[in-house]
Amino acid sequence: MKIRQNVRHFAAKQALTLPVVGEKVNDRLVGMHTDIFAEKADPGRREERRDHLDDFFDATMDTYVAALEDGFPEAEAREITHIQANFDFYNHGWTEMMEFPDDELGDHYDRYRDFFERYDISIDDPLGDFRPADGIADAPSTPEKLDDPEHPYAVGGFADDVYVETADGELVVGGQEEPEDVDVEEAPGVDGDEADA
Repeated sequence: MKIRQNVRHFAAKQALTLPVVGEKVNDRLVGMHTDIFAEKADPGRREERRDHLDDFFDATMDTYVAALEDGFPEAEAREITHIQANFDFYNHGWTEMMEFPDDELGDHYDRYRDFFERYDISIDDPLGDFRPADGIADAPSTPEKLDDPEHPYAVGGFADDVYVETADGELVVGGQEEPEDVDVEEAPGVDGDEADA
């Protein structure tokens, strides 16, 4: 999968495990992801999906931290959460929001099969053990889109590894080395600035 990575991603990684600031960063990242992906939805469907997206992305923050604790580098831990989201989009027939074509779902699952199986994550159950005890908000599905899926925002051909686009536009397979001096103040939600998902 092709994702972006900059110093703010590394700052968020550090911030998410801190008290107080971690909650602020978590909430900001959830809101950002909801806004980014809702914008990719058909205009008439955006608002009805917001509560679901908020709950879903909040749960994936726990996945992200667990992946980091399991030893995955930042880019792969974040990619795992994006794959979860694409499983969810597919299951709802929200193909216009997908980041990679639906015929690559199995390839992305297979790359992280050990992690996914450990936490009971599957294409059909994208949150697995990270599903909140009180569930997540429902949102209407559009299963008819699965008959002839359109993926205007999907980038195919990157299912064999995580491909990271750096701030300079360079494409790095596997992600960048984490900078030595990362300032948590750079994390989204700490100073109110935006970052790429």
